[in-house]
Amino acid sequence: EVPNEDNSEGYYAETTLAELVQDMLSHLNASPGSFELEVESITATLNEWVTTEETLQELVELIYTQSTSIPNFAYTGARLCNYLSQHLAISSSSRNFRHLLLQRCHTEYERRAEAVKGDEATQKNFHSFVLFLGELYLNLEVKGQTGRATVLLLGLKDLIDALLSNPVDGNIICAVKLLKLTGSVLDDDWKQSGKTYMDDVMSRLRNIQLDASCSRDVKAMLLNLLELKSSGWGRVGNSASAIEATPDNDPNYFMNEPTFYTADGVPFTAADPEYSEKYQEIVDRECYYPDFSEENGTEDCYDEDDGMDPEIEEAYEKFCLESERKRRQ
Repeated sequence: EVPNEDNSEGYYAETTLAELVQDMLSHLNASPGSFELEVESITATLNEWVTTEETLQELVELIYTQSTSIPNFAYTGARLCNYLSQHLAISSSSRNFRHLLLQRCHTEYERRAEAVKGDEATQKNFHSFVLFLGELYLNLEVKGQTGRATVLLLGLKDLIDALLSNPVDGNIICAVKLLKLTGSVLDDDWKQSGKTYMDDVMSRLRNIQLDASCSRDVKAMLLNLLELKSSGWGRVGNSASAIEATPDNDPNYFMNEPTFYTADGVPFTAADPEYSEKYQEIVDRECYYPDFSEENGTEDCYDEDDGMDPEIEEAYEKFCLESERKRRQ
């Protein structure tokens, strides 16, 4: 019998687990806001497919590969890993989703010394892994506990050390991105365990920032990160707890810079050196920093000779005043 278009069993009979997972992840990547609504049905479907250790291993590899290769998917991938580690039906004392996922990450972790000195492609793949592991640390819950996985906390320290052991631009940029993502949480967790790792890391980054061989763009990124750390990781009041503002409850809390998008929809900020000139061009054109102009006594970015209609100009001024009033509240 030929299945009709609505017969999902007919579709599944003709596809593979790899194709199914790729379709699911592509959909989540295109519509990340649908995660909460669809993760339960995605898991139910996977429970029908993943019934052996072989298919479980394949699923882990598929999700790991996609989470470290699809741009900007690491956060959603980590959330999916957390959900599946708790809700996939197939599980044993030593061969469950979580165990196999951490085992896969450990394989990549063991390659760190060679990866940071590898060719461009090798370093790029390693950097994607590092940022994914950072997302896993923020999102992977420990069953029966309120804390995070200690093994990942120690692993991230070793990965940062590896990146800084070969301080070329790519490795430094990766370290900065990781620390912007996880810095406040790592800082708190290291201090709680009696370690001063973050102070050591910041000292090394400060020395790199002062190094003459460091590129201008990377120097700017490092300076931004050092200022972020000294301000309490961007939290409201230095006494604020990590629960009030961390990367896992407010992923963009640490970004002082606005975010723009390329023609292809890829987000970028001043922290991305490959877009720094374009970023500055947009900022200059849109006069994104009105406070800076006021504090330095410079003229408004908009020329009075632009020929703006008086009524429009009046409405625009009212809008600016109202926006400023709300911003200061």
